Amino acid sequence: LLYRDYSTANRHQNLTMKSFSVTVVALMASRAAAFAPASSSQCTVTELGAAMPDRMWDSMVDKTERSAALPFLPRPINLDGSMVGDVGFDPFYLSSIPKNFAGIIQPPTWEETAGLPTLYWMREAELKHSRVAMLAWFGWLATDGAFGVTMRFPGDIYSVESIPTSYEAHNVLVEQGSMGFLLLAVAVVEFCTSAVMVEVSKGESDREAGDFGLDPLKFLKDKSTEEQNKMKLRELLNGRLAMLAFGGIATQSALSDSGHIFPYFA
Repeated sequence: LLYRDYSTANRHQNLTMKSFSVTVVALMASRAAAFAPASSSQCTVTELGAAMPDRMWDSMVDKTERSAALPFLPRPINLDGSMVGDVGFDPFYLSSIPKNFAGIIQPPTWEETAGLPTLYWMREAELKHSRVAMLAWFGWLATDGAFGVTMRFPGDIYSVESIPTSYEAHNVLVEQGSMGFLLLAVAVVEFCTSAVMVEVSKGESDREAGDFGLDPLKFLKDKSTEEQNKMKLRELLNGRLAMLAFGGIATQSALSDSGHIFPYFA
């Protein structure tokens, strides 16, 4: 009886070991199948890759050249050095974005127009901001007496007693109502100067970006192209510096503990 029970237990153990072996073999086979090449999957991936459109990045940069200002980046496709003041500085490649900016200054029309490319629009904006910043930097300092004389418009509402500093001028003038007239004047200027941009977008004018023909002191009269480009470069460099300078003055004046008074360091 004991021998019969031992034999039965031995048969059960053998069956258990065989079942375990079969399970292990099946598991290993399924694992190996995961690494086996699948021709259908490869074909699907290949077909998807062939159908993918070209990356916009490839059309925004010149991979054969490096930016003169940022040698660790490829050159933006539109910044080839032909424009005055172009040193290839565009780390975000905004000048390479393909866009027609004509719709910003004029309503949509049925007629076909050449439009305003990105680089033209950005040079126009750079020059406009540069000129405003140069005036703003001088005006901020002049009204705070930085040049030895406190320059103000005539009238008690513009006096030092009414407007102690340039930092406080905005809020005071808004309360007085003077800023309303300034807003209207700026709107008229913007409307008038936008007319020539519409002409450029329609191909009716070959005007350079930022050129309004304003040269009352005749700096460019009878000058060669090289001399004119030097003057334009000076304006650009001073304008770029003025944008940084005005931002610095406004920030330092706001952080000053001496009542926002020049030289704003106390």
